[in-house]
Amino acid sequence: MIVVMKASCTEPDIEHVLIFLENHGLSGHPSRGVERTVIGVLGGVGPSGTPGVIGGINPTLGEVLEGLPGVESVLRVSKPYKLASREFHPEDTTVTIDVPCVSKGYITIGNHELAMMAGPCTVESEKQLMTTAEAVRKEGAIILRGGAFKPSTSPYGFRGMGEAGLKLLGKARSAFGMAVITEVMTPTDVPLVSEYADILQIGTRNMQNYVLLDEVGRTKKPVMLKRGMSATIEEWLLAAEYILSHGNRNVILCERGIRTFEKVTRNTMDISAIPLIKRLSHLPIISDPSQGTGRRDLVEPMTLASIAAGADGLLIEVHPNPDEALKDGAQSLTIEQFSHLMPRAQAVAQATGRAFVTE
Repeated sequence: MIVVMKASCTEPDIEHVLIFLENHGLSGHPSRGVERTVIGVLGGVGPSGTPGVIGGINPTLGEVLEGLPGVESVLRVSKPYKLASREFHPEDTTVTIDVPCVSKGYITIGNHELAMMAGPCTVESEKQLMTTAEAVRKEGAIILRGGAFKPSTSPYGFRGMGEAGLKLLGKARSAFGMAVITEVMTPTDVPLVSEYADILQIGTRNMQNYVLLDEVGRTKKPVMLKRGMSATIEEWLLAAEYILSHGNRNVILCERGIRTFEKVTRNTMDISAIPLIKRLSHLPIISDPSQGTGRRDLVEPMTLASIAAGADGLLIEVHPNPDEALKDGAQSLTIEQFSHLMPRAQAVAQATGRAFVTE
């Protein structure tokens, strides 16, 4: 349920509505836009019988709300995901990331600036990580990616360096002034990974690991939620709802390709998901063309297409010697290829009226 306030409403009018909702066992979530304020309402049991979320409007309650000072109308939220819905939150969400090297000390993901996240798929050694971090930072990447804990299809595959890898990411952050994004795979690892990461990444295999989503939702740490390899848009947004429902509003979505019948690419990169998410949700969205295609030669065109489609940033795998990478070398750019990509990415961003944040 959404309470739409009049353009002329006052702060006491908004506070009165919030107190009214609280007195009826409901919670109000104000979203203050440029022209007007809307209040999303959660709690109770609606006609659909769904616990915890109002499935419809109690006619009496709706009528009473519409009679309160400053209220223009009361509307239903038609989407099963409430907090992630643009109906519930019309204004774009921006997620703030601490980045020591920029003049403000932070960047925001979800505004007119783009964020480049680049680095190796997996942290393999100090030399490999530091070489890559220095190179991508020089070319304009503001956030360092690197896996310390890695899922593997085979139990015999490399599964990451664990805490040692996290410590190397922390060292690279200090050396080059970058923020760090890395994957967390289990609820028990959330506190440990949070010590080193500025953004917690939920990988495709864990998109519907609801216990893990609950746990990262209890933190206030920014979370990047990758689309499940076979997930629909609705399932993806409902997974985001788990995180949001625990009070963590710092959620970033990531399109990383989906599994289809096609065998030429590792995944099928769903570029259409980027503008579609912008219509359905207020959450920022990042594109991962490395995982999205699984092919080094397709990373650049999919990067440029993602920017043109409205992505708020990119997540790109870069390795000093991809042919010797322990994981996903076939989809990792060389440092030279990343250097070639960045000016072209910046040109497309400029053509769409945006720019990469670098300083």
